[in-house]
Amino acid sequence: MALTKILWVDDEIESLQSQKLFLESKGYEVHTVTNGFDAIDYVKEYAVDVVLMDETMPGITGLETLAKIKEVSKQIPIVLITKNETENLMDDAIGSQISDYLIKPVNPNQVLLSLKKILDNKRLVAEKTTTAYQQQFRNLFMALNSSPDYNEWMDIYKKLVYWELEMEKSDSPEMQEVLQSQKSEANTEFFKFVSRNYASWVKSKSVDGPVMSHTLMQFKVLPHLEKGTPLFFILIDNLRFDQWKAIQPIFAESFRILEEDSFYSILPTATQYCRNAIFSGMLPVDIEKNFQVEWKNDDEQGGKNLHEEEFFRAQLKRLGKNDLKVSYTKVVNNQAGLDLVNNIHNLMNNDLNVIVYNFVDMLSHARTEMEVLKELASDEISYRSITRSWFEHSPLHQALKKIAGKNFKIVLATDHGSVKVKTPYKVVGDKQTTANLRYKHGRNLNYEPKEVLAFRDPREAGLPVPTINSSFIFAKCDGFLCYPNNYNYYVNYYRNTFQHGGVSLEEMIVPVIKMVSK
Repeated sequence: MALTKILWVDDEIESLQSQKLFLESKGYEVHTVTNGFDAIDYVKEYAVDVVLMDETMPGITGLETLAKIKEVSKQIPIVLITKNETENLMDDAIGSQISDYLIKPVNPNQVLLSLKKILDNKRLVAEKTTTAYQQQFRNLFMALNSSPDYNEWMDIYKKLVYWELEMEKSDSPEMQEVLQSQKSEANTEFFKFVSRNYASWVKSKSVDGPVMSHTLMQFKVLPHLEKGTPLFFILIDNLRFDQWKAIQPIFAESFRILEEDSFYSILPTATQYCRNAIFSGMLPVDIEKNFQVEWKNDDEQGGKNLHEEEFFRAQLKRLGKNDLKVSYTKVVNNQAGLDLVNNIHNLMNNDLNVIVYNFVDMLSHARTEMEVLKELASDEISYRSITRSWFEHSPLHQALKKIAGKNFKIVLATDHGSVKVKTPYKVVGDKQTTANLRYKHGRNLNYEPKEVLAFRDPREAGLPVPTINSSFIFAKCDGFLCYPNNYNYYVNYYRNTFQHGGVSLEEMIVPVIKMVSK
């Protein structure tokens, strides 16, 4: 294995010979120069893993040398060593993106610790992560096998997401594989759990069930209203819990996160069902009954999410809150996002501001979201990475930054998540059967019962009956539903894409986060 190469720059390098020998005894290769100019020439010619640099040198200072080295290679870690403890020097050094800062006189162990922190950090973190997960594996396994209730399932899913994010730091494909198989086992058990309990959750308001899409406003949003403090309810379309964790650090810069909670998305985990349920405070079967003209089934013409504001105002009226000053903003393209940035100050005069942000649409612009995600997000890690990058540069982030520091609250949530599909399931149906990949409804559906959650009477699942004798089926875990005609083409086209509408932890257990401005 190649030795780690260190360049040590100090005009009194002779006095540091014992330090040099100490580092060489620890397996480092140390090259020394006495001034900044030689250091710059050296990094232009040779590969260096880390630079140790004195700040006060004749000719060109350490900070000036640092700037020149960063021009040659931005990536080289630089440790600044100085007698000067003044705060503005520290600020300058940190602003110049040094990796560490040591005050003279330095002892050999201090230097060694700094090098370990910079060079071995990734390996040490990876090893620790792997060991910690191995210790937790058994606890997760026991939790899965002890008949968890809906609260415990939320906890299990959060732990799996935590380990998934931690495993990004590990370079152990074996451990990542163990985690993936544990996640897949969890999804199998979760599917059985939802199959047993879903009908009773939606049947009666008095049943002890989770907060779901249709009760989200009542229990997780409206209780945070407070006279004189505007409340922003931000709904980001199709945001999984792990994607929330990817953007959380960006929110944490300006907001204090008070509560990181989750709720259950209703079935199908698809926008027109979940989002209409959130804003109306009703299950789809009741929306259809109360808003016969506005509600559209999958197979009917017309937009399926055109009446959210109307549904929402009706819900507020029903809950005796129609005296609130409310705004409703829907962002489905970049122009609408820029309008939000320009208008955000005016929203501070309202009691409650709803902002619906179609994040996946934003990613894809005019192309199909399927294709853009297929190209950009081939796996979970890149899916999270795109989410972070999108949010960081989004008008939504700009708008919130404009009012950061003012007195207001945020409740951030989503309508449903998505799952990466891998396993095709064959379904036969008549012409009226819907085309969705994770759920279908129609008459005379033919399917393998163990591959889906089926409701012969949709009303048992709180859903309308689109046509007489229609039944609904929902794909389990990572399955996707394909028709026999052109079967292989569709299987290959859709496999390993992110879909929603069915039963999985990723689609159903979704974030609801409470924050206040710092």
